Amino acid sequence: MVDTILPLNVKNATVKKRDKRIIGPINIQISTKGFTIIMGPNGSGKTTLLRLLHGFENPCGGILNWNSDVESVQQNQSFVFQTPIMLRRTAIENVTYPLSLRGIPKDTALKIAKEWISKINLDHLCNTNARFLSGGEKQKLAIARALITKPQLLFLDEPTANLDGSATKEIEKLLQEAHNAGTRIIMTTHDIGQGKRLADDLIFLYRGTIHESGKAKDFYKKPETQEARAFLNGDILE
Repeated sequence: MVDTILPLNVKNATVKKRDKRIIGPINIQISTKGFTIIMGPNGSGKTTLLRLLHGFENPCGGILNWNSDVESVQQNQSFVFQTPIMLRRTAIENVTYPLSLRGIPKDTALKIAKEWISKINLDHLCNTNARFLSGGEKQKLAIARALITKPQLLFLDEPTANLDGSATKEIEKLLQEAHNAGTRIIMTTHDIGQGKRLADDLIFLYRGTIHESGKAKDFYKKPETQEARAFLNGDILE
Protein backbone atom coordinates (compact mmCIF):
# COMPACT_ATOMS: atom_id res chain seq x y z
CA MET A 1 0.00 0.00 0.00
CA VAL A 2 1.22 3.50 -0.90
CA ASP A 3 0.98 6.58 1.29
CA THR A 4 -1.16 8.57 -1.16
CA ILE A 5 -3.76 7.71 -3.79
CA LEU A 6 -2.57 10.65 -5.90
CA PRO A 7 -1.56 11.66 -8.48
CA LEU A 8 -4.42 10.62 -10.75
CA ASN A 9 -3.60 10.50 -14.45
CA VAL A 10 -6.55 10.71 -16.85
CA LYS A 11 -5.83 9.77 -20.45
CA ASN A 12 -8.34 10.15 -23.29
CA ALA A 13 -11.30 9.49 -20.97
CA THR A 14 -14.76 9.89 -22.50
CA VAL A 15 -18.24 9.61 -21.01
CA LYS A 16 -21.25 8.96 -23.24
CA LYS A 17 -24.96 8.65 -22.53
CA ARG A 18 -27.17 6.97 -25.12
CA ASP A 19 -24.32 7.22 -27.63
CA LYS A 20 -24.04 10.97 -27.08
CA ARG A 21 -20.69 12.29 -25.89
CA ILE A 22 -21.08 14.18 -22.64
CA ILE A 23 -17.41 14.87 -21.94
CA GLY A 24 -14.11 13.91 -23.48
CA PRO A 25 -11.58 13.10 -24.46
CA ILE A 26 -10.19 14.29 -21.11
CA ASN A 27 -6.44 14.41 -20.51
CA ILE A 28 -5.29 15.77 -17.18
CA GLN A 29 -3.22 14.97 -14.11
CA ILE A 30 -4.62 15.59 -10.63
CA SER A 31 -1.59 16.36 -8.50
CA THR A 32 -1.07 15.53 -4.85
CA LYS A 33 -1.75 19.02 -3.48
CA GLY A 34 -3.93 22.04 -4.13
CA PHE A 35 -7.45 23.38 -4.38
CA THR A 36 -8.79 22.86 -7.89
CA ILE A 37 -11.87 24.64 -9.19
CA ILE A 38 -13.71 23.28 -12.24
CA MET A 39 -15.55 26.09 -13.97
CA GLY A 40 -17.58 26.56 -17.13
CA PRO A 41 -21.03 27.47 -18.44
CA ASN A 42 -24.10 25.38 -17.69
CA GLY A 43 -24.09 22.18 -19.72
CA SER A 44 -20.33 22.13 -20.14
CA GLY A 45 -19.99 18.81 -18.27
CA LYS A 46 -18.62 19.97 -14.91
CA THR A 47 -20.65 17.54 -12.81
CA THR A 48 -19.95 14.65 -15.17
CA LEU A 49 -16.22 15.33 -15.00
CA LEU A 50 -16.37 15.40 -11.21
CA ARG A 51 -18.32 12.12 -11.15
CA LEU A 52 -15.84 10.56 -13.57
CA LEU A 53 -12.86 11.49 -11.40
CA HIS A 54 -14.58 10.21 -8.26
CA GLY A 55 -15.71 6.95 -9.84
CA PHE A 56 -19.47 7.49 -10.11
CA GLU A 57 -19.13 7.44 -13.91
CA ASN A 58 -17.23 4.83 -15.88
CA PRO A 59 -15.43 6.01 -19.00
CA CYS A 60 -16.51 4.43 -22.27
CA GLY A 61 -12.99 5.06 -23.52
CA GLY A 62 -9.64 6.03 -22.06
CA ILE A 63 -8.21 5.26 -18.63
CA LEU A 64 -7.86 6.66 -15.12
CA ASN A 65 -4.64 5.66 -13.37
CA TRP A 66 -4.46 6.19 -9.61
CA ASN A 67 -1.34 5.89 -7.51
CA SER A 68 -2.92 3.11 -5.46
CA ASP A 69 -5.21 0.09 -5.46
CA VAL A 70 -8.98 0.34 -5.87
CA GLU A 71 -9.80 -0.26 -2.21
CA SER A 72 -7.43 2.46 -1.01
CA VAL A 73 -8.82 4.90 -3.58
CA GLN A 74 -12.39 4.25 -2.43
CA GLN A 75 -11.50 4.56 1.25
CA ASN A 76 -9.55 7.80 0.91
CA GLN A 77 -11.93 10.09 -0.95
CA SER A 78 -15.31 11.69 -0.30
CA PHE A 79 -17.99 13.38 -2.41
CA VAL A 80 -20.40 16.21 -1.49
CA PHE A 81 -23.42 16.79 -3.72
CA GLN A 82 -24.96 20.13 -4.68
CA THR A 83 -28.16 19.06 -2.92
CA PRO A 84 -27.00 17.31 0.25
CA ILE A 85 -28.33 13.84 0.91
CA MET A 86 -29.35 13.38 4.53
CA LEU A 87 -29.91 10.02 6.18
CA ARG A 88 -33.19 9.65 8.07
CA ARG A 89 -31.34 10.15 11.30
CA THR A 90 -30.32 12.95 13.64
CA ALA A 91 -27.59 15.40 12.73
CA ILE A 92 -25.09 13.70 15.06
CA GLU A 93 -25.96 10.27 13.67
CA ASN A 94 -25.38 11.49 10.11
CA VAL A 95 -21.88 12.65 11.03
CA THR A 96 -21.13 9.46 12.99
CA TYR A 97 -22.25 7.16 10.17
CA PRO A 98 -19.01 7.08 8.09
CA LEU A 99 -16.99 6.14 11.17
CA SER A 100 -19.44 3.35 12.00
CA LEU A 101 -18.98 1.94 8.49
CA ARG A 102 -15.24 1.79 9.15
CA GLY A 103 -15.69 -0.15 12.36
CA ILE A 104 -14.79 2.68 14.74
CA PRO A 105 -16.09 1.89 18.26
CA LYS A 106 -19.36 3.69 19.03
CA ASP A 107 -18.01 5.79 21.92
CA THR A 108 -14.99 6.92 19.92
CA ALA A 109 -17.10 7.69 16.84
CA LEU A 110 -19.56 9.72 18.91
CA LYS A 111 -16.77 11.73 20.51
CA ILE A 112 -15.26 12.61 17.13
CA ALA A 113 -18.67 13.43 15.68
CA LYS A 114 -19.44 15.80 18.56
CA GLU A 115 -16.19 17.62 17.86
CA TRP A 116 -17.25 18.08 14.23
CA ILE A 117 -20.78 19.17 15.16
CA SER A 118 -19.21 21.81 17.39
CA LYS A 119 -16.79 22.82 14.63
CA ILE A 120 -19.68 23.57 12.25
CA ASN A 121 -21.66 25.34 15.02
CA LEU A 122 -24.58 22.92 15.05
CA ASP A 123 -24.32 21.78 18.68
CA HIS A 124 -27.84 22.99 19.38
CA LEU A 125 -29.21 20.84 16.54
CA CYS A 126 -27.23 17.64 17.07
CA ASN A 127 -30.36 15.64 18.05
CA THR A 128 -32.59 17.17 15.37
CA ASN A 129 -33.69 15.06 12.41
CA ALA A 130 -31.25 16.10 9.69
CA ARG A 131 -33.98 16.30 7.06
CA PHE A 132 -35.51 19.27 8.91
CA LEU A 133 -32.38 21.43 8.84
CA SER A 134 -31.99 24.45 6.57
CA GLY A 135 -30.12 24.18 3.28
CA GLY A 136 -26.98 25.73 4.71
CA GLU A 137 -27.11 23.54 7.81
CA LYS A 138 -27.52 20.42 5.70
CA GLN A 139 -24.57 21.35 3.52
CA LYS A 140 -22.33 22.01 6.51
CA LEU A 141 -23.39 18.66 7.91
CA ALA A 142 -22.64 16.95 4.59
CA ILE A 143 -19.17 18.47 4.50
CA ALA A 144 -18.47 17.46 8.11
CA ARG A 145 -19.63 13.93 7.27
CA ALA A 146 -17.31 13.90 4.25
CA LEU A 147 -14.31 15.20 6.20
CA ILE A 148 -14.69 13.19 9.40
CA THR A 149 -12.80 10.24 7.90
CA LYS A 150 -9.89 12.54 6.97
CA PRO A 151 -10.00 11.79 3.23
CA GLN A 152 -6.98 12.56 1.11
CA LEU A 153 -9.27 13.82 -1.65
CA LEU A 154 -12.59 15.67 -1.41
CA PHE A 155 -14.91 16.27 -4.37
CA LEU A 156 -17.67 18.91 -4.13
CA ASP A 157 -20.32 19.66 -6.76
CA GLU A 158 -21.31 23.34 -6.45
CA PRO A 159 -21.83 23.05 -2.69
CA THR A 160 -22.93 26.67 -2.22
CA ALA A 161 -25.05 27.09 -5.36
CA ASN A 162 -28.35 27.39 -3.48
CA LEU A 163 -27.11 29.16 -0.35
CA ASP A 164 -27.08 32.74 0.86
CA GLY A 165 -23.93 34.77 1.46
CA SER A 166 -23.62 33.93 5.15
CA ALA A 167 -23.86 30.16 4.60
CA THR A 168 -21.51 30.38 1.63
CA LYS A 169 -18.93 32.19 3.75
CA GLU A 170 -19.11 29.53 6.48
CA ILE A 171 -18.69 26.69 4.01
CA GLU A 172 -15.78 28.36 2.24
CA LYS A 173 -14.11 28.73 5.63
CA LEU A 174 -14.58 24.99 6.31
CA LEU A 175 -13.08 24.13 2.94
CA GLN A 176 -10.11 26.45 3.40
CA GLU A 177 -9.39 24.87 6.77
CA ALA A 178 -9.59 21.36 5.28
CA HIS A 179 -7.30 22.42 2.44
CA ASN A 180 -4.80 23.96 4.86
CA ALA A 181 -4.85 20.71 6.85
CA GLY A 182 -3.79 18.77 3.76
CA THR A 183 -6.98 17.61 2.05
CA ARG A 184 -6.81 17.76 -1.74
CA ILE A 185 -9.98 19.49 -2.96
CA ILE A 186 -11.62 19.43 -6.38
CA MET A 187 -14.80 21.47 -6.66
CA THR A 188 -17.15 22.69 -9.36
CA THR A 189 -18.67 26.16 -9.22
CA HIS A 190 -20.44 28.64 -11.48
CA ASP A 191 -19.33 31.48 -9.20
CA ILE A 192 -16.39 33.38 -10.70
CA GLY A 193 -15.74 35.20 -7.43
CA GLN A 194 -15.64 31.94 -5.50
CA GLY A 195 -13.02 30.62 -7.87
CA LYS A 196 -10.89 33.69 -7.20
CA ARG A 197 -11.22 33.24 -3.45
CA LEU A 198 -10.48 29.52 -3.28
CA ALA A 199 -8.62 28.15 -6.28
CA ASP A 200 -4.93 27.35 -6.54
CA ASP A 201 -5.50 25.97 -10.00
CA LEU A 202 -8.45 25.96 -12.35
CA ILE A 203 -9.96 23.79 -15.07
CA PHE A 204 -12.16 25.59 -17.60
CA LEU A 205 -14.58 23.22 -19.26
CA TYR A 206 -16.55 24.03 -22.40
CA ARG A 207 -18.70 21.68 -24.47
CA GLY A 208 -17.34 18.69 -22.61
CA THR A 209 -13.66 19.36 -23.18
CA ILE A 210 -10.95 21.10 -21.18
CA HIS A 211 -10.26 24.41 -22.89
CA GLU A 212 -7.79 25.66 -20.29
CA SER A 213 -6.13 24.41 -17.15
CA GLY A 214 -3.41 25.86 -14.97
CA LYS A 215 -2.80 28.35 -12.18
CA ALA A 216 -5.96 30.20 -11.21
CA LYS A 217 -4.22 33.58 -11.00
CA ASP A 218 -3.01 33.22 -14.60
CA PHE A 219 -6.47 32.21 -15.81
CA TYR A 220 -8.12 35.25 -14.24
CA LYS A 221 -5.38 37.64 -15.31
CA LYS A 222 -5.04 36.50 -18.91
CA PRO A 223 -7.26 33.65 -20.16
CA GLU A 224 -5.89 31.99 -23.26
CA THR A 225 -9.07 31.23 -25.19
CA GLN A 226 -11.88 33.40 -26.53
CA GLU A 227 -14.44 31.21 -24.74
CA ALA A 228 -12.75 31.70 -21.37
CA ARG A 229 -12.57 35.46 -21.88
CA ALA A 230 -16.25 35.54 -22.78
CA PHE A 231 -17.13 33.48 -19.70
CA LEU A 232 -15.22 35.78 -17.37
CA ASN A 233 -16.92 38.77 -19.00
CA GLY A 234 -20.32 37.29 -18.20
CA ASP A 235 -21.22 36.66 -21.83
CA ILE A 236 -23.58 33.83 -22.78
CA LEU A 237 -21.77 30.84 -24.26
CA GLU A 238 -23.84 28.48 -26.39
